[in-house]
Amino acid sequence: MRVQFLNLRVPNSSGGAKPLIREREMSLETVWMAAGIFVLSVFSGMLGFGVALAAIPFLSLFLTDLVHQVQPLAMALGGTTSLFAAIGFYRSGLVDTRLGAWLALLAALASPLGVMAAQRVPHQIIWVAYFVSAGYMLWRLIQARPLQTAPRRQLAWLMVLVVPIAIFSTFIGAGVGFLLVPTLIVFGLEPKRAAGTSAVVVTAQSASALAFHWQNAQLNLSLVLILMAAGAFGAYLGARFTSLRLSNQQFKYVFVVTMTVLLAYRLYRLLV
Repeated sequence: MRVQFLNLRVPNSSGGAKPLIREREMSLETVWMAAGIFVLSVFSGMLGFGVALAAIPFLSLFLTDLVHQVQPLAMALGGTTSLFAAIGFYRSGLVDTRLGAWLALLAALASPLGVMAAQRVPHQIIWVAYFVSAGYMLWRLIQARPLQTAPRRQLAWLMVLVVPIAIFSTFIGAGVGFLLVPTLIVFGLEPKRAAGTSAVVVTAQSASALAFHWQNAQLNLSLVLILMAAGAFGAYLGARFTSLRLSNQQFKYVFVVTMTVLLAYRLYRLLV
């Protein structure tokens, strides 16, 4: 990995961007980024999909290179936050360890294919895929009705589906959870248990994808560590809050509202 200063930027009055030059400005930018990642990690920890999906539109406000800066940083944060979210859910007995272990193994093996694809296609295609998949996920979750399948057949279908889900989610730089959580719900897991199990899978997937991003990443290691610490703390708090305070129906509402706001804001930033 090439460790270098991040190419940070802030919007100017005309909607463009200007470089941050003074050290004081860079320090302030770091504080804003850490605060934003903490808040996003609380919500992603509540939902069990790691912060990567939510972090992509946020980090792209500060970083210029989607594939070599935003995606590897999002994966590092996604793995960290999903790990601490998994710990929070596990403490409340909301992780299906057997199912999570199988899905984590398959997702980790499939994820490098998504990284290689992302490095070979235009960024515009990645953004289109991001919005289409996230929109479909929200619609599917709202319409979700558990499938009536036997447990053994259910497990077999999930093991088949996790491979393309892992490849596609890594291609757009996100953790597998934003597609896996509604899939698990459709296959009969209660929403909070689906979130806890998904967090385990996202941890393995993010670590695998980051390993393939690592060589070409252009990151400031100090900033990465600061953001990972903020994300870990936020994700653990979010997972514990969901475990102890939210009903399954409330969980679904929070999931849908959070994702809708993030997608709408990122679409606005791309268009203006």
